[in-house]
Amino acid sequence: MPQGGNPVEVDVNLPFAGLEYHYIYILLCTFVVFFILPGIGFLYSGLARRKAALSFFFQALMILAVITFQWIFWGYSLTYSRDGGPFIGTLTVFGLRDVGMAPSPGSAVLPELVFCLFQLLFCACTVMIVIGGAFERGKILPSLIFGFFWATIVYCPLARWTWSSQGWLYNLPAIDFAGGGPVHIASGCAALAYAVVLGKRKDHGAPGFRKPHNPTLVFLGTVLIWTGWLGFNGGSTLSASMRALIAIFNTNTAACFGILGWVLVDAIRNKGKFSLVGACEGAIAGLVGITPAAGCVHVWLAACIGFITGVVCSSIQDINEWIRIDEGMDVFKLHGIGGMVGSFLTGIFASESISALDGVSLIPGAIDGNGVQVGKQIAEICAISSYSFVVSAILLYILKYIPGLGLRVDEEAEMLGLDQDQFFDEQVGDWSLAGGMSTTTLVGVSKAPSETKETPIEAKA
Repeated sequence: MPQGGNPVEVDVNLPFAGLEYHYIYILLCTFVVFFILPGIGFLYSGLARRKAALSFFFQALMILAVITFQWIFWGYSLTYSRDGGPFIGTLTVFGLRDVGMAPSPGSAVLPELVFCLFQLLFCACTVMIVIGGAFERGKILPSLIFGFFWATIVYCPLARWTWSSQGWLYNLPAIDFAGGGPVHIASGCAALAYAVVLGKRKDHGAPGFRKPHNPTLVFLGTVLIWTGWLGFNGGSTLSASMRALIAIFNTNTAACFGILGWVLVDAIRNKGKFSLVGACEGAIAGLVGITPAAGCVHVWLAACIGFITGVVCSSIQDINEWIRIDEGMDVFKLHGIGGMVGSFLTGIFASESISALDGVSLIPGAIDGNGVQVGKQIAEICAISSYSFVVSAILLYILKYIPGLGLRVDEEAEMLGLDQDQFFDEQVGDWSLAGGMSTTTLVGVSKAPSETKETPIEAKA
């Protein structure tokens, strides 16, 4: 029944009687996932130079607002409508029409509205990751417009392919527990397209142009993302089950081993010296690698996935120079390449004995004798990466040549910094540190002469 029935005439709670713990668990996971958005804001802000750091905090809020509108407008319908085909849904539930307390298309133990909210944050987090491709030179308003349309023509179809029961990758089947394809591979390839279309920064190659302005913010952002990812992967079972517990444990394990893999490569490269930013990137790499496999692999294999992904991503530290782009946030390296590594390893390590912990799923990989699954994972990687890059590039070129819009700030604004060009009377940090001031002012100390009488200290001196 639409919306679960008329609440004036029937008790819409009855289908979930005794099962309330399922949607309470998913709601708690939803609240935790929210931390990913400010976490990405902190991470990107810390990695950027100070003159462009404020913009990422602002975009973390604006992306959530824009994607919330997109999702309830038509995004949810295009992705999860019960009719439609294997590539895209219909507008049957446009504007969340008839979306209410009926059992959801993702899980019969979840009210559809809870399912809709949980999936909304997946979309918002993915778009926020993509925005890293506009690093220090992309205008904010065009990035928000791009985010709205990218979610519509890239994320929604890819999520439909992967997670809808009608999706062609779902029925292939390709294994993607929580978003290795629609979230990570798609966002990494889209960020690569963004960087290619915008071109390199004007001072590309200058001394210090890749130095993070604040490793403290990088650390704080990583902690928030890590926390949010426990809910991201843990809630992807769409029920409170033993499989959710293993997914959370695997997520934390892979992040830790991602750190170990990255730091090991860093220590070899830098002759025993370490990097906090590198350790943070290793954690992100581990989280990316385990996303498609979190609810499908044994704990030690989750550790292997995290470690391997960390080593691979750290070993291609110079990929921007190799392919001659300026993608300063390393979104393609961490999310694109990391997502591909994780999806490939999922095909090898997925085990029925783990997926069956929810009492329903049987998902075998090569380790269970289902070697063909590796080929299906490669098909997913190729399909999602090519679709995301090509469609994103086409969309960006269309926006680039719309009169009066423009994706990139002018040269003067870029050298001055996005924050001073795009915001008024605000910046990251304390005003006493602002560029252009003639003298440095101590916070809380007035520069005006004191009205009190002269003390005899100077005379004694």
